[in-house]
Amino acid sequence: MTDVKHHIFVCCSFRGNGNAQGICNKAGAVALLPYLQEELSDRGMHDVLVTSTGCLKTCEKGPAMVIYPEGWWYGDIRSQDDIDTVLDALEAGTQATEFAM
Repeated sequence: MTDVKHHIFVCCSFRGNGNAQGICNKAGAVALLPYLQEELSDRGMHDVLVTSTGCLKTCEKGPAMVIYPEGWWYGDIRSQDDIDTVLDALEAGTQATEFAM
């Protein structure tokens, strides 16, 4: 693996016992993960790591994700177009303000 430039954490609402529950899971966050991975690869963004997480405690804005090291929190990420918007901004070095929390 190359050096990681960005790390994207995607809330999948996993609980301590391993069960996936909660708003992000019910809103399809897990189903967006393959597209996110494929899109990063297609864009040549091999220095971006994606991790699914337990609850990020932002249920009112789910599905949610956070990008580090920038510390950009995003909510209401519900479609491939939403992911494209976030990745376009990330490539430009800016925050996707329409999804910012």
